[in-house]
Amino acid sequence: MNKIQNIDNNIVADIAARIERLIIDARANVARSVNLAEVITKYEIGHVIVSVVQEGEERAAYGKQLLKDVSEILTERLGDGWSVETLKRCRKFFMIYSAKEIGATALTESLGNNLVNSVDQIQKNITKSRKSPVLYPFTLSWSHYLVLMRIESEEERHFYEIECQKQNWSVRQLQRQYSSSLYERLALSRNKDEVMRLSHEGQTINRPDDIIKNPLTLEFLGLKPDASYSETKLENAIIDKMQHFLLELGKGFLFEARQKRFTFEEENFYVDLVFYNRLLQCYVLIDLKVGKLTHQDLGQMQMYVNYYDRYVKQDFEKPTIGILLCKEKKDALVELTLPKDSNIYAQQYALYLPDKKLLQNKLQEWLEEQEE
Repeated sequence: MNKIQNIDNNIVADIAARIERLIIDARANVARSVNLAEVITKYEIGHVIVSVVQEGEERAAYGKQLLKDVSEILTERLGDGWSVETLKRCRKFFMIYSAKEIGATALTESLGNNLVNSVDQIQKNITKSRKSPVLYPFTLSWSHYLVLMRIESEEERHFYEIECQKQNWSVRQLQRQYSSSLYERLALSRNKDEVMRLSHEGQTINRPDDIIKNPLTLEFLGLKPDASYSETKLENAIIDKMQHFLLELGKGFLFEARQKRFTFEEENFYVDLVFYNRLLQCYVLIDLKVGKLTHQDLGQMQMYVNYYDRYVKQDFEKPTIGILLCKEKKDALVELTLPKDSNIYAQQYALYLPDKKLLQNKLQEWLEEQEE
């Protein structure tokens, strides 16, 4: 009895932790399988509808009546959830994604073989009725696809789909990133070839300027654009909403400190916000400016970056990046003040969601200019 009582608590804790992890992983696997089963089922519902109801003016009335009748029967037999609108969404889902059915995509490959029998069985049953195997490219929940289907541009939709999978965005995060025009803001900060890569690879972080987007949208801070506020108030608002701010900054950012002090020649200096980007392996210093950007601001940031490069960063780390977040900037002033190989960027911020249509038009004009 004493031997049982004297079991090492560390062993007990280790066994419990390992079992807990198995249970949590199993629950996550089941939840993901249920989500995928729903997506595949609604895709196949769309397939059935499209194969019966051919799109066209001469059959439009027939199609509407058919969906209404089918909806009534399904609701009577299966309960709520099978309205005409739901069936229309299934049809639209199939029409958008049917071209991706043949061949596995990069997204599919990331899933591995962690699906439980329900999804496998659905796929086997459908494959039996077709001449060739069906490979589904789906990795997200039905709620994610409901948002994605509202995006008309195939390139833009594919970008958000990739980012959802890579960044594990919730539906709310996807909606926020789409509403904030993340795709357009990233595209306007890149050349034409890199814009094309966005729709195939999502946002890649290989160079310092890959983290820049114009403008940086800070609508979640709750500050009114027309109100007067100080840099301290702006900083406090960012600290209070750090999770949202990290999402807006993008991939790989880790928050280190606010008002980070360093001393040089017996004088104290303070960096507003210090981050570390694990993908670029470098420090990212952010200074906040509520007014118009001046050459003095740029010179100050250059000094901050030089200090970190010479006295803080390790030999294996990349050069420090400096970002001046400002309400207003003039590109000509930035180019004249900073050397061409500078690792300092002036980035405007907005306290409201940008006009998506305006950004789309601006992007289209910019792409046309690149082709000339």
